[in-house]
Amino acid sequence: MSGIYIHIPFCKQACHYCDFHFSTSMKKKDELVQALITELELRKKELENQVVETIYFGGGTPSLLTNNELLLLINAVHENYIVSKNPEITLEANPDDLTKDRIVQLAKTPINRLSIGVQSFFEDDLKSMNRAHDAEEAEKCLEYASQYYNNITIDLIYGVPNMSIEKWQANLDKAFSFGVNHISSYALTVEPKTALATFIAKGNYPPIDEDLALQHFNHLVAETQKQGFVHYEISNFGKPNFFSKHNTSYWQGKSYIGIGPSAHSFSQTQRSWNIANNTKYIQSIQNKVLPNTIETLSVQDQYNEYVMTGLRTIWGISLQKIETDFGADYTSHLLKVSQKYIANGLLKTTSSSSSLVEEVFIKTTQKGKFLVDGIASEMFIV
Repeated sequence: MSGIYIHIPFCKQACHYCDFHFSTSMKKKDELVQALITELELRKKELENQVVETIYFGGGTPSLLTNNELLLLINAVHENYIVSKNPEITLEANPDDLTKDRIVQLAKTPINRLSIGVQSFFEDDLKSMNRAHDAEEAEKCLEYASQYYNNITIDLIYGVPNMSIEKWQANLDKAFSFGVNHISSYALTVEPKTALATFIAKGNYPPIDEDLALQHFNHLVAETQKQGFVHYEISNFGKPNFFSKHNTSYWQGKSYIGIGPSAHSFSQTQRSWNIANNTKYIQSIQNKVLPNTIETLSVQDQYNEYVMTGLRTIWGISLQKIETDFGADYTSHLLKVSQKYIANGLLKTTSSSSSLVEEVFIKTTQKGKFLVDGIASEMFIV
């Protein structure tokens, strides 16, 4: 299994917290779409003989493309790659782009999963984030989308300063009321060089409260569990059969290619990323030159990658895989470092048997989930 990520680097306006690559100018949209098609053609040998099971339109704001432009890109994937019979095709979309007419037309395309960037159902939160949509649009788009799609995920942000538990609960209740089967939820974080970082530095916005974020996170975990969601990755909650196949492939270390400016690719032993500049990306692709940087991963890098992604998921880290793929020294290091976290209840070991072979896994406990990035970094070999 492999996947294709297509980065659409356009937004109507800049969200204050966002550090992804995008442009608010749409002048080069036509050239960019053609460049994406050309890059798909140039890179087809990278997934030769592999079956593409997921296509993911991310951004930026992919819903700024017309349905015809999206179909051009989907057709380019089919023309250059082996695609499974029923691939998961996800479109990230903003609520203000998802009018009823647009949703009706999207439902006629091969796009079968919507990822809707709601972030909050409250007007004051949306304004403080500088989102392009308002609270009414968030609700209306979900009302329409749920009539035509059953595979919908929404994004919600927690840890917003001064947000009470009651207000966070109201956000969750509203999401549950639309019957969505997947929620991706992230703590508000301050990325360098964003407007949010500047506002906080100048005292124009309250600093992030880690204790509040932890309260919101624990509440989120408890409430989604009550609704039948599985907390299968630190930031992702899905009902059975509605986990994101595309993102799960990332966490399970499967190959994928990233198309478009700033997009990343991975192939077990290599990682690469495209230049994060629309004009330079287009010019390079027009000259049939891939504008990417390639990094060959050492065994140490591959181990660290597996530890980082494995700990974030319900599947955890397989000690047998560590032993087989990396050797006894890596296994010994992992066990030694993990002991203190097991002792203080942040990690646990579980086992499962298949074909008479018992496999042991290291996983985070509920207490350890919010601290997983720090725990994983302690397990790295540097």
